[in-house]
Amino acid sequence: MVRQCQELPGHELFQYLDEEGNRQSIDSADVNAYLREIGGDDFTAKDFRTRGGTVLPAFALAADAALGEDGNLKRQLAGAIREVARRLGNTVAICRKCYIHPEVIAAHTEQALARALAREAARDDRLSPEEFAVLRLLEARQRTATAG
Repeated sequence: MVRQCQELPGHELFQYLDEEGNRQSIDSADVNAYLREIGGDDFTAKDFRTRGGTVLPAFALAADAALGEDGNLKRQLAGAIREVARRLGNTVAICRKCYIHPEVIAAHTEQALARALAREAARDDRLSPEEFAVLRLLEARQRTATAG
């Protein structure tokens, strides 16, 4: 299906031919409207990018810590952010500011990230084990911040 869309004339990847054979493009507003419709809430594509932008570095950083990689927390963090930026097709600054949850960075800096993620072996059927572990980490850190 994607290949068929790529073969349509023009530069837009997401497009289709309607009943009359006219080319119609699909833009971000169309995608976000669809997500709201099927999600039953005000979700956008950015929510999914943020979810990925938080889970990806959390497990990259936890893996570095578990392997005893380097030990330089700042270098590990910079590498994880660069990888997220590459995968999301954005700049390092935007990824750090807009897509990676600050509590993931804080937990890594406090050398608590790997332990926190390893404790969360349970699973929610709607989430991957990695997503579930990051969710639990964020919930626990929020409870601690609220109680403190």
